[in-house]
Amino acid sequence: MNRLCTLLLATWVTLCPVVLAETSLDALMLKGLTARSIGPAAMGGRVSDLALDPKDPFTFYVGLGTGGLMKTSDNGGSFQGVFEQESVAAVGAVAVAPSDPKVIWVGTGEANDRNSSSWGHGVFRSTDGAATWTNVGLTQSKTIARIVIHPKDPNTAWVAASGDLWGPSPERGLYKTTDGGKTWKVVLSAPAPYTNRVGATDVALDPSNPNILYAALYARERKPWAFSAGPEATDGKDLGGIFKSSDGGTTWSKLTEGLPTDTGRIGLAVYPKNPKILYAVVQSDSAGTSTIDDIKSKRGGVFRSEDGGTHWTRVNALNPRPFYFSQIRVDPQNDQRIYVLGFALHISEDGGKTFREDRFKNVHPDNHALAIDPNHPQRILLGNDGGLYQSYNAGAQWEHLNRIAAGEFYRINVDMGTPYRVCGGLQDNLNWIGPSLTRTKEGILNSDWTNIGGGDGFYCLFDQEDPKLVFAESQQGFVHRLNLQTGEFKDLRPEPAEGQPAFRFHWNAPLIPSLHTPRAMYLAGNRVFKLTERGAQWRVISPDLSTQDPQKTTTAGSGAENYGVVYTLAESPLKPGLLWAGTDDGKVWLTPDEGKSWTDLTPNLPASIQGQWMSRIEASHHDPQVAYLAVDAHRAGIYKPLAYRTADGGKTWQDISADLPPDHPVKVLREDLKNPNLLYAGTEFALWVSLDRGGHWIKFGGLPTVAVDDLVIHPRDLDLVIATHGRSLYVLDDLRPLEELTPAVQAKAVYLFTPRPAYGFYPLPGFKDSNGSAVFRGENPPTGALLSFYVKSFTGEPVDLAITNAQGQPVANLSAPGTPGLQRVTWDLKPTKDLLTEYGGEGQKFVKSGEYTITLTYGKTTQTQKLQVAIAPGIETR
Repeated sequence: MNRLCTLLLATWVTLCPVVLAETSLDALMLKGLTARSIGPAAMGGRVSDLALDPKDPFTFYVGLGTGGLMKTSDNGGSFQGVFEQESVAAVGAVAVAPSDPKVIWVGTGEANDRNSSSWGHGVFRSTDGAATWTNVGLTQSKTIARIVIHPKDPNTAWVAASGDLWGPSPERGLYKTTDGGKTWKVVLSAPAPYTNRVGATDVALDPSNPNILYAALYARERKPWAFSAGPEATDGKDLGGIFKSSDGGTTWSKLTEGLPTDTGRIGLAVYPKNPKILYAVVQSDSAGTSTIDDIKSKRGGVFRSEDGGTHWTRVNALNPRPFYFSQIRVDPQNDQRIYVLGFALHISEDGGKTFREDRFKNVHPDNHALAIDPNHPQRILLGNDGGLYQSYNAGAQWEHLNRIAAGEFYRINVDMGTPYRVCGGLQDNLNWIGPSLTRTKEGILNSDWTNIGGGDGFYCLFDQEDPKLVFAESQQGFVHRLNLQTGEFKDLRPEPAEGQPAFRFHWNAPLIPSLHTPRAMYLAGNRVFKLTERGAQWRVISPDLSTQDPQKTTTAGSGAENYGVVYTLAESPLKPGLLWAGTDDGKVWLTPDEGKSWTDLTPNLPASIQGQWMSRIEASHHDPQVAYLAVDAHRAGIYKPLAYRTADGGKTWQDISADLPPDHPVKVLREDLKNPNLLYAGTEFALWVSLDRGGHWIKFGGLPTVAVDDLVIHPRDLDLVIATHGRSLYVLDDLRPLEELTPAVQAKAVYLFTPRPAYGFYPLPGFKDSNGSAVFRGENPPTGALLSFYVKSFTGEPVDLAITNAQGQPVANLSAPGTPGLQRVTWDLKPTKDLLTEYGGEGQKFVKSGEYTITLTYGKTTQTQKLQVAIAPGIETR
């Protein structure tokens, strides 16, 4: 009877999703399901800014472009996340008050104008050394490029606000506060009507006279297919440039003598020992633009002033890729030594007349941040797309401080090994493979991860038959196959015949395995391709599925602005040949016959998302007519969550964004493999779960604030593998409790969930306790059996778990507090001390392989579940 009722309830839920019982669950009730960080930290992640504690040389702060703020108090031996639960994760600027190093200011929103740059929520301030934070305003600024603090007053600061990267926005320009952020005044901005297009990109002050300030204004705007800056973004008007104030920011004059016109992004530096000496790296297109590979400007470059900015001299044409770099630093004790950041670190010993790169060895490219120890200028910190580096001899040698799991993962996949492996592609850090767990007390080390090639890394796949073969992709659809045993590398990207129209591929082109055809996969650009025979053969299976707007498909550059292509592709797990495709320019398509015919579903989409970026399509595991659609419209200035479900093959769409926060664009949706009412969503700032098919969403997983770019459910272990864009990878072990947490279960006083099979082994000892702490270790799951249960309300009684073997003999007794919500305890597969002493040897041995019964008792309620236990071969059991 109970089974019949459960079946009827499940059927009713499937047919009537709109009237599901409202759940009382919240994030606190799901706190027992916490994801573990598995790293890696081998490749670092994009560092946006650095700040040294002025009174403690061993303490400094690392701002991550998309991963928050890190702090070290032991000179980089270890790092702690100190901006974990704030509303946003992108850091553009960090500054420590010179007069009180406990006062830290953080400007949110990455100021590098990358197409993957994330946005912020204003300025945050801490008065206790980054232990706690208060949002102190400028919440509409979206991007903060620099903060400088008065040398004697920690409450006075100037903030360079760059504004929204994707369109006009308020709160742009240079702002000043004298009361710790309680009030703000804009002290420098462009004239109307361009105040919402021109922002401030840098600010520097005279440390001997903080009334003297220098600031740079800069207009920029991205579109999904293009980027414009300087006069091009302000109707041809030259509104940027370098400005000076001698009264703390009340009045300003534009500095022009010796400087070029038509300026773009500008970086500033003041020489502390003689503040009349200034440096600037200036973008100017007045004599023409340069290609991405040309690091010299035709009229811009490095400029020097020796009279406080009245006169400037162009000392070098060096100005690499301005929108991404435009940073310059001067040695605090030697005005002839300057650093210009770019693809490489450019160093000059003669005031900028000549530069060299010979000290840029064994360091990742794309440099965004540099901090120089004012007391020991041979010690420098360098932040780039590969993480954080430290040198004690001005860059002759570098140490990679690879102890921060800050990887910016785009896409991930898993294999069926035991334990299973995870592969993933990262921003500017190739593709990697590593274990979901290791059988050693060392944890998951950086050395456990293998680089499998690429450039920027994206989709990757495991061969379904041969564990030695992996497929990985770098930007613009460059797919390759790698044999992990022999190292053989084979390029697989489809190419048209000579004289035929070129294929277009996105920076992040979809590459998915065929679920029905062995040795086959699908790749998508402006058309969809089927690759067979492990990529050795391919054929086109679609026409151009984009809107084919010629004005939006011809952008020059790195390929990051490639547009008018399929961005998301999904194959039905249930019906061979059924494919869903979504484009970055707003199209959604369906083919039921592997490309023989395609139906344009775009006219059926809600009007609010037509023309927007289709971020991810998820084909249902339970019904071929069902699919889920995540739409990320932030590039059009729409930051609200957009999530939809179709139950009729795309004819109609139901909004399932429900109570997701209004500023959380949805990046990925996944449907559970077992329970069709259970959904997972990754947004720009968090991981969410819905137990009622999108009627209500709950934040869960215990992650720091970070973008969740991809989610994969392991089909055997039922783990949720989480790819973050800024804090590497996490694993939430065993989703069975969520899958079984139906409304009927939630109504019970207590419920014991089905435990997954447990495996007993002895972890290798390693040197975890004796090889130092300056090592990143990903977290392994607890060894033994995970026993999960749900408690509806607290009664003051404990939850008791009694475990017996197949003969009914007791082998273990466990207990946990009756805290409401989901809880987990781990049984180590050994007898507990109340049943068998640990002394004498028997209590330290594993139980035998076989079936065990778990009996949960909570007050007068009793429930049982079966547990399958397997002990590793060769281990002696009791």
